[in-house]
Parts: sequence; C-alpha cells; structure tokens
Amino acid sequence: MTSDTWIIMLHQMLFQGMFFAKNVVLRRRLNQPIRGFNLEANLSIAFFAIFIGVALWLSLGLNTHRATGLAGGVAQSFSALLMLASLGIGAASLNDLGDSWRVGVIEEQQTELIERGVYRFSRHPYFLAYLLLFAAYTILLQSFLLLVLSVIGFGLVHGMILREERYLADKHPADYERYRQRVSRYLNLRKAIGWTPRS
Repeated sequence: MTSDTWIIMLHQMLFQGMFFAKNVVLRRRLNQPIRGFNLEANLSIAFFAIFIGVALWLSLGLNTHRATGLAGGVAQSFSALLMLASLGIGAASLNDLGDSWRVGVIEEQQTELIERGVYRFSRHPYFLAYLLLFAAYTILLQSFLLLVLSVIGFGLVHGMILREERYLADKHPADYERYRQRVSRYLNLRKAIGWTPRS
C-alpha cells in the first residue's frame, strides 16, 4: 500500500468512527430511530461509499490519469490540512448537535434547532466536513475522476441540505428564518476567523 492509501484509511477510521459512535450512543439513549429513509439520504450514503472506494482504489497506484499540477509533498500537506479541518468540523458538529443529530430527515420527529458552537458559523457544518473530505482526497490524488465525483457529491449534499432546510423551516418557522438570515448555509468565513471590515 502507498502512503496515500494509509492517509485515506486513517482519515476514514477517524471520520467514520466518530459517525458510527455517535449513531450507536444516540440510538441507545433515545431508543428511537435516528436514520431517515428518504431518497436524498440513501443516495448520498451510497455515493459516499463509492467515492471513498474509488479514492482508495486510486491511491493504490491504479490512477493512470493522475494530474501533475502539484508536487507530491505539496499535495499531501494541503490535503492533510483539509482532512484535519474536516475532522475538526465533523467532531464539533456531532458534539454540538447533541440529541438533535439525525442521519437524513425524519419528518415525524421534532428536534431542537441548534444555533450554538460551530453552528454559529455554518448552518450545515457536518455536510461542510464532507465537502472538505472530497476536496482533500481530490487534491491528494490529483485525480480528474475524483474531481468529477466531487462535483456530483456536492450536488447530492446540496440536495440533502435543501431537504433539511425545508424540515427546519416547517418545525421552527420563525426561529429558523432568523437563523437563516444570520448564518451562512456553508460557511461564514469572516465570522469564523473573527474578521470584521473597518468602517
């Protein structure tokens, strides 16, 4: 196996490990379903598995159409930063959501609208963590195929986000509208880094 393979495998062990641990703990504590069986969630879960599988396959040196835009060390360093960011944002998302965490939308359940922690800077930070994952693996392997898959992945993630936003607007109409106007869908970078323009 290559160093790229080990990097991806380690990242996946941590990223998916957090995901599964949260699901198991929350499912036992709430004693009710936490996974929504809707088209967006099912398609996205299947796509994530395909994307990770393709990335691992390419990392084994089977990528015959690898781009050469970045030197190997530069690509590894930049992708490592993105992977660390995805882990940090993912962990913060899982923690800050508390008992409101769900995999996909479950229409019949009422969950709390979370506005604290990382949700002050992004309305959908866990999805942002996945987008960073797509970018990290694409840069690490410098693969045109992963770039194409990342664009498809963004479309699927965006579809899940829109479904979730409709649910939140229905369950928390006034509060969610105020939250939506205050916090960006993906990332309010100025707020995240504490930068305010001079007047």
